[in-house]
Amino acid sequence: MDILTEADLRSRFAAESKRDIVVKKGTFVTPLAMEYIKTNGLKLVVDDGISSSGTFGKGLMSYTPIKQTGNDRFVDYKSGKTYSHKPEHMTHLRDNLLVEKNHPRILFRGKLDSLEALIIKTQITAAENGRGDVAEQLDDVMEFVKLLLGCEVKDEPVPEFKLLGMDSQRLRYVSHHIYEEFGIQHSVPHYSMGRVCAELNYLRTFIRETELSAVEAFTVDGEMKRSDIVEALNRLSSCVYIIFCKVASENKKG
Repeated sequence: MDILTEADLRSRFAAESKRDIVVKKGTFVTPLAMEYIKTNGLKLVVDDGISSSGTFGKGLMSYTPIKQTGNDRFVDYKSGKTYSHKPEHMTHLRDNLLVEKNHPRILFRGKLDSLEALIIKTQITAAENGRGDVAEQLDDVMEFVKLLLGCEVKDEPVPEFKLLGMDSQRLRYVSHHIYEEFGIQHSVPHYSMGRVCAELNYLRTFIRETELSAVEAFTVDGEMKRSDIVEALNRLSSCVYIIFCKVASENKKG
């Protein structure tokens, strides 16, 4: 699933200086990206239609109806209060539903955003240290993070997935059987392992932090509402740990 984020728009608009934003059919446009389009007077081109007035194509946004008359078009997710303009201290939960910017789900999305930035940083380090293979493997990780973002914002379940060609069960097995897979014991990270291993380990720990953020965001009245996202992040950290162990084992052999 293709996803268009606010960050994508900022970079594209700055680089191309175009008023039309063209996306493929089926692209998920995040609420913040929608707001950016409207605020900057841009046009979103979807399929064979162009929209500049808030009707962005079937399936892209499904606004919560506002019964009262007037110019109000935003709804407070908690209280139901309506606004004609989005208050600065609030942001989109989805569509035209607003929450405070420190809402647990918004904080979780911030973690995903930071996670994407850290993945890129790790890829650069890997490439600069002769590990283009690791940088390519992390492309898999990046695409999975984008998938999770889309599933969270759209309130859709995480589909069956593979990372590094392994499904959820295989990822868990390999991460628990490092000696059988790579011929080394579970390694305690150390500076002597080199920069690539250090960056991979940091990435792994940040994914764990993101997982805890998901637990905080989706635990409601003691009940976990999105165990699929929590499990997916757990497997993602296993994925990065597997990459770390593979690099560590190759460094040891080399």
